[in-house]
Amino acid sequence: MSTVLITGSNRGIGLEFVKQYLDRGHRVLATCRNPDDKGELADLAAANHSVTLMALDVGSEESRASFAAALADTPVDIFINNAGVYGPRDASFGKVDAKEWEQVLFVNSIAPLLLTQDIIANLRMGSDKKLVYITSKMGSIDDNSGGGSYIYRSSKTALNSVVRSLSVDLRDEGFSVAVLHPGWVQTDMGGPNALIDTLTSVSGMIGVIDKLSQANTGQFFNYDGQPIAW
Repeated sequence: MSTVLITGSNRGIGLEFVKQYLDRGHRVLATCRNPDDKGELADLAAANHSVTLMALDVGSEESRASFAAALADTPVDIFINNAGVYGPRDASFGKVDAKEWEQVLFVNSIAPLLLTQDIIANLRMGSDKKLVYITSKMGSIDDNSGGGSYIYRSSKTALNSVVRSLSVDLRDEGFSVAVLHPGWVQTDMGGPNALIDTLTSVSGMIGVIDKLSQANTGQFFNYDGQPIAW
């Protein structure tokens, strides 16, 4: 049984990760900004002793520090950085606002690295040593033929670069690191017209995580395991 830490767990992809890892018999540390909010995640935690609900706002230095302190000496085997934001939908040329851009870049690109630094002792104590960061194919420069979406695209491209460096820096410690594109998923972010549901997306990504190793660390994968060009 592994201990799996999942950020942004209160809905959508994060919540589905919690459900599927529980079904597989793992212990889950599920984070969200306000664990006191009633909802499906709270119900899961109340009904299952294998779920620990923890407060974490990845964009807050104080919250990250409190979270790291609350983890104490708990080993984390698999870390899934799922928390993220899209930002303004109409971030086309001529409509990009600097402050909105800064906020999205911080949550999507900077906070994941800072959080990893904050909990590296817990990750080093884990046995699986797998670090996974949910990105988007929209962060692929190779795939960008549509333009626009400056804020979200750039934040995910930056995240991809961060994670690639992490894979190099932590390789000698036995870590396997990857960025995963969940597909176009029917969530609040993806919208009702998206192509796949959370069950399909997350079951595919867990299959990729199962196969993640030192042999394929530092890669950019689709939810079905296909490599994506940077």
